[in-house]
Amino acid sequence: MKELGEYLQDVRRSNGVSLLEVASDLKVDVLLLENIESANIRAFKDVYYLKELIKEYAKYLGLDPMKVQDEFNDFLFEHTSKISLDDIMEAQKKKEASLEEAKTKKVKSPYTKEYKRKIKKLPFVLAFIIFVLAIIISIIVIKTINRDPVMSSELKGIEVYEYA
Repeated sequence: MKELGEYLQDVRRSNGVSLLEVASDLKVDVLLLENIESANIRAFKDVYYLKELIKEYAKYLGLDPMKVQDEFNDFLFEHTSKISLDDIMEAQKKKEASLEEAKTKKVKSPYTKEYKRKIKKLPFVLAFIIFVLAIIISIIVIKTINRDPVMSSELKGIEVYEYA
């Protein structure tokens, strides 16, 4: 990458163009172009953006963008091929574990708040008490209706005659 950055810098200087001019024409920050020319790829979070920026920069300088992009792809291949298979597998396991954790873990946000319906016990307790009282009153009423009438002492001495 260092050779590519130096090559782009040499072409830019030989064309007599300043970094400030290139940055304003490409509508990017001067610092990004400086990082490309100094081969500081760690300044870029997105390798695809870096790739497109290098392609646009090469096109701006009048270079063959595909050739420059191939050069960058070769660098990326060399850089990424040094990652061991164990490291790749470990990263994949971590990613799978975090996905599993994300599936089981509920995200709590004020915008996705779940409202739990609280069941109030008072209406149920009152209904139960009223039900029990109704049963007790029914039992009392039934017992009083089925009871033999009590005769007063005056009525005990009177004989009842039946007329036929």
